[in-house]
Amino acid sequence: MAKPSKSEPAIEGAKQSARAKSGSVTGRALPASHAVNQARFNAVMQAAERSGLLAEKSGRIGGRVSPALVAQAKRRTGIEADTDLIEFALASIALEDDFAEAFKKSRGKVDPDLKLGF
Repeated sequence: MAKPSKSEPAIEGAKQSARAKSGSVTGRALPASHAVNQARFNAVMQAAERSGLLAEKSGRIGGRVSPALVAQAKRRTGIEADTDLIEFALASIALEDDFAEAFKKSRGKVDPDLKLGF
């Protein structure tokens, strides 16, 4: 195994600094016109990173999709790169909290005699 050069820690530190400045966990910022989406992108990607979902990037996927679908997704998110768009979409699905389903399952389970204070 090759010995790491002395400059590698400096390069990694510069990358981390750039990520901190851009607010992006991946070091890729969205266009300024999509500031609201930048916050959502960062939240999803940071949660995915904390969950260990972004630890290794050796997988590759491929498929045919409608160019209109990709274009609309890029417009809605502000994400320009296909890889970033796919990663964001997969992370969003992987981290979904299933609140709506849990809420539906609880329907009718609260005791009607429960005093709620109003």
